Amino acid sequence: AAGRGTIVLEAVTHEPATPRRRTSRGASFKELLSRRLRWALAGVVAAVTVLAVVSSVVTDDSPLHAVYITLLDLFAIAEPAVEHSAPRQILQLLTGFVGLALLPLLVAGALEALGAYRSAAALRRPPRVLAGHVVLLGLGKIGTRVLARLRELDIPVVCVEDDPDARGVALARSLRVPVVLGDVTQEGVLEAAKVHRAHALLALTSADTTNLEAALYARTLAPDLLVALRLYDDDFATAVYRTLRAAHPDALTRSRSVSTLAAPAFATAMMGRQILGAIPVERRVLLFAALDVAG
Repeated sequence: AAGRGTIVLEAVTHEPATPRRRTSRGASFKELLSRRLRWALAGVVAAVTVLAVVSSVVTDDSPLHAVYITLLDLFAIAEPAVEHSAPRQILQLLTGFVGLALLPLLVAGALEALGAYRSAAALRRPPRVLAGHVVLLGLGKIGTRVLARLRELDIPVVCVEDDPDARGVALARSLRVPVVLGDVTQEGVLEAAKVHRAHALLALTSADTTNLEAALYARTLAPDLLVALRLYDDDFATAVYRTLRAAHPDALTRSRSVSTLAAPAFATAMMGRQILGAIPVERRVLLFAALDVAG
C-alpha cells in the first residue's frame, strides 16, 4: 500500500574475526647502531685485523696467537714489550692507540642501543604516506573496545589521546598502532594524525565539547570526511547531527548518545527480557529480545 514500507528480518550468523597474533618486534641491529657508528666499528675491526696480520709476520707467530696478543695489547692487558724487537714495540703502541679509540665507540654504542630500545618501546608515529585510515579520538573504555574491533577487521587506525596513561595506550602499543599524544583541540594535533587524508573520524572522548570541536575542525580540513561523534545528551546529539548535516550535506555524519542507546536495553533487561541485539536506527534503537509467549 502507498505510504507503507516493508521490513524484512533475516537470521544472520556472525563469526567474529580471529585476531592475528602480533609479536612485539624488537629493535634491529641497524636501529641499535647508527650508520656512522657502524662504519667506525668496522674501521676498528679492520685495524685490529691488520695489526694482527703484521704481528704474525713480524714475530713469526701463528695467526691465532697473533690475534690473541693483539687483543691483549688492545685492552692494555699484556706486559710491555721491552725485550722485544722495535717493530713489535711499535705494534704494541699502535694497538694501544686503537684501544683508546675503541673505548668511546663502546660507550656511544651502548648509549645508542639504550635509546633504540626506548624508541622501540615507545609509541609509533603515523607514517608520512598514510591515507584512507580511521582517526580515533580517545582511548578510554569505549575507544579501547573500538580500537580492538577495528584492528580485528584489519582497518588502519591512528589514535589521538592526551593522557599517556590511558587504558587504551598499552593496547595501541601492543598492536603497533600509531598514537599521537596531545589535546585534539590544540592546533597541529589532528594534522599530525593525518586527518586530512583519513577516511573517517571517530570522536569518542568523554567530553562532548571536545568531540564536537574536533569534528568541526576536522571538517574544515576534509569537508567530505566521514564523522561519528560520541555525545552524552541525546537532544544535543540530535542538534549536532542536524547542524552538521545541513552544513555538509554531501558528507556522512553520525552523532550518538551512548546512554540513550544503552537505556532501552537496560530497561528491557530489567523486565526479564533476554536482549539478543540492538540496532540504532537514526535517533532510536531497535531491540531484539527473546519473549516467552504463553500457549
